[in-house]
Amino acid sequence: LKAMARAKTLSAVVIAAALFATIRFVSIRSPRDLAVAVSGTPTRLQQPCRFANAHTRPGWLAMGENDIQKSGAFSLRMGPSIFSRTTSMRNVVSPRSMALEEEVMEEIDESSVDDRLKRAFPMAAVVSNDEIKSALLLGAVDNALGGIAIAGRRGTAKSVLARGLHALLPPIEVVEGSFANADPSDIRTWESGLADQLDGKAVPTKIKASPFVTIPLGITEDRLIGTVDIEESTKQGKPVFQPGLLAEANRGVLYIDEINLLDDGIVNLLLSVLSDGVNVVEREGISIKHPCKPLLIATFNPEEGNVREHLLDRIAIVLNSEEPTSAEDRLAAMENAQTFQDDPEDIIAEYSDATESMKSQIIFAREYLKEVTIGPKQIEYIVEQARRGGVEGHRAEMFAVRVAKANAALEGRTAVSSDDVAKAVKLVIVPRAIIKDLEDQMEPPP
Repeated sequence: LKAMARAKTLSAVVIAAALFATIRFVSIRSPRDLAVAVSGTPTRLQQPCRFANAHTRPGWLAMGENDIQKSGAFSLRMGPSIFSRTTSMRNVVSPRSMALEEEVMEEIDESSVDDRLKRAFPMAAVVSNDEIKSALLLGAVDNALGGIAIAGRRGTAKSVLARGLHALLPPIEVVEGSFANADPSDIRTWESGLADQLDGKAVPTKIKASPFVTIPLGITEDRLIGTVDIEESTKQGKPVFQPGLLAEANRGVLYIDEINLLDDGIVNLLLSVLSDGVNVVEREGISIKHPCKPLLIATFNPEEGNVREHLLDRIAIVLNSEEPTSAEDRLAAMENAQTFQDDPEDIIAEYSDATESMKSQIIFAREYLKEVTIGPKQIEYIVEQARRGGVEGHRAEMFAVRVAKANAALEGRTAVSSDDVAKAVKLVIVPRAIIKDLEDQMEPPP
């Protein structure tokens, strides 16, 4: 909760907790209760949170007149499905709360966000493909998940689903002046020279929209990893580093459309950096190191060429995007697409409640993730299914453990359940297995 200790971020969390209670039924009567509701760790605090019912599905969050910052009375009901449209909702917000929310929103730096992303088709409006939506949410909870690849023919909403994730990503707090979105709470991961620039002074920070960086097919190595800025170097009389797209994507999303058509040399370089989590640039007169830990999202059309096996092996989840099969789903998909073409703002507003619900669930899940544990028997089960399925290497088991923990956090639990293990095996192990009916032969997970 270090970042939340800062006033600006805490204000944002207050608004998120008050307006979008999607984890569980919680009675909040003090700031401590709010902290517990966000982190799920009452043991860290002197006063535990009073959970009215810790096992009910997402329901009501009630706040009284004398609650946090006297923000007023709130009541909000979210539907049981994060992918369906929210139809039953009651929202009474005081003027004080609205002013506080507007203040927080005004302070978020969105200068680097592409206008097309601001008007992207809502993920909640995409018909079917619930497994892909679920995988993208898991990646948003844990950007170290290992990456997500979406395969499919033309017109199956691959790119729409990937770009729709940006609207769900919470803003991040960065060190002001950092070219790699440095985390103020972790000085060990800062880029070279940033700590020297501050020289022991207080760390200036700002809130910015989560990065979403697209890698074009014709990208060069210098544009990807960074190079010497010739113009600035000439002006200053010394080598000046020009950051690449990998620096911009740190702590956000790195998106590659048609990854199967990307140059092999670029792919190998990209995988090397993402595997290390650090980008080291050695160029004419400069030596720079900066963090690079984005969530990799890639799409490809198998009809235009296959993706190399060693690349798919390094991506945690690989799923197929399919067209709706029923007439009802196809009609709904067509209507949504037509509405978006005619008036994008209309459909964005129509699905804004579902979008905000998923965004809030991600905020809470990121805090739960810090406390999630998985049992030895559950890990043994994952390893055994990988062995029975003939999965090569050990990356699959490592990915599956992270997926299980992320799913537990998304559901508001601090311990991995059998359902979480089953989902991890389904998303990670089964697609890699050489035994086609592995899923039918599996015993129930512990």
